Amino acid sequence: MIIAASAPLTVVAGGVPSNFAVTGLVGIPLSFVVLGIVLILFAIGYAAMSRHVHNAGAFFAYISKGLGKPVGMGAAMTALVAYNAMQIGIAGMFGFVFSSFLDSLFGISWSWWVCALIAWVIVGIMGVLRVDFSAKVLGIIVGAEFLVVIVFDIIGLAHSPEGITTDGFAIDQLFAPGVGAALAFSIAAFMGFESGAIYNEEVKDPKRTAGRATVIAVSIIAVFYAFSAWAMVVGEGATKVIVRSQQFGPDLMFVFLGEHAPVWFVDLANLLFLTSLLAALVAFHNIVARYVFALGRDRVLPAGLARTSRRTGAPVAGSLTQSGLALVIILVFAVVGSGSDDLLFPVVTLFTWLTNMGAFGLVLLMALTALAVVGFLRTKAGEYSLWTRAIAPGLSAVGLLILFVSIVINFNVLIGTEGTTVLSWLLPAIVLVPGLIGTIWALVLRSSSPNLYAGIGSGGSLG
Repeated sequence: MIIAASAPLTVVAGGVPSNFAVTGLVGIPLSFVVLGIVLILFAIGYAAMSRHVHNAGAFFAYISKGLGKPVGMGAAMTALVAYNAMQIGIAGMFGFVFSSFLDSLFGISWSWWVCALIAWVIVGIMGVLRVDFSAKVLGIIVGAEFLVVIVFDIIGLAHSPEGITTDGFAIDQLFAPGVGAALAFSIAAFMGFESGAIYNEEVKDPKRTAGRATVIAVSIIAVFYAFSAWAMVVGEGATKVIVRSQQFGPDLMFVFLGEHAPVWFVDLANLLFLTSLLAALVAFHNIVARYVFALGRDRVLPAGLARTSRRTGAPVAGSLTQSGLALVIILVFAVVGSGSDDLLFPVVTLFTWLTNMGAFGLVLLMALTALAVVGFLRTKAGEYSLWTRAIAPGLSAVGLLILFVSIVINFNVLIGTEGTTVLSWLLPAIVLVPGLIGTIWALVLRSSSPNLYAGIGSGGSLG
């Protein structure tokens, strides 16, 4: 489920070429290594804390216990907005890709929003089923994605018009003007890696499963993306990869495969690109549903939102809430874009705006969580080493805060605008303001409803 949220084929086919094109840097493979190190440091403390806090609200619960309930409540509101933004933004990309797929293969012309609503129905159904069913389905999809990308990597290395080189991993090819934007783009590839702890109430061994899964997933994602980005550099040639990325964008991988692989394989890769997006939609939908469930159980949202299915145990109310919100936003963008002749409208608006909003919020939450881990584990000196309790999470907090500042500085670049615009401050504000409201709300509850305040972030905790 963690790797499904990361969407391997979506990242390699869509994210990596976009990063090359926008930043003009060849060192994108190295960016995955750098971020992988930061996130593995994060995962060390995160895994240790997951042994003690078993809560479907993950970041919400962790920050509440490590930095205090007001900060935790603010984090919960920001998390709800950020994860919803990621999920609904991906729906825009799915709608565009599915519409193009139907038109190119079958001559069927359906609007992007009709295609997005098809995914909405599938995701909604899977959201109310048992999580192990979703995991099995997504496991098959992710396995197929890996195979396609591995074939692409092999062809790229075999083609290598400029030879096998280490271009892409040289320090000066990443740490140059534009590095902030490069890291901001690349961190989006890891989004969802922290979701293992969200399932801690549903696994057989909550003290070990989530922690192990998180460390393993981050390691796999970092190595796989770094290798595949490097294979793209080698396959296209270090002197041509940026120009080709700017020319073809997210189609670069499929154009390359069209030049060097059979037609049926290219069609299969396009189909799996669709299922990759669908897998990410299901994964982020499940995350939102469990956050809503956790907040409803703690009664900071209406208690009815904590309702689960008697048959499957899935957080039905949370799932339906996320589906309802997604439906409204997709339809709003469908109406707004109805007069546009730009076929890329759902990509340059719904997808680009919302996924960057989500990444912005989630990086901030990860930095706060790293600090919360330090705060929580300081009382566990007898159980964990200084490295696990303070050094690893402390270093990750510093790295994540630097990354957050880079995203703020480069936000206009990420959403494709020139200079400072209304969007460059409005979209981040949509993520941050609910967090501020949540913090104020918690402070009010501390005085007006002490019992309710005491329950914030407590559900499922073992102390």
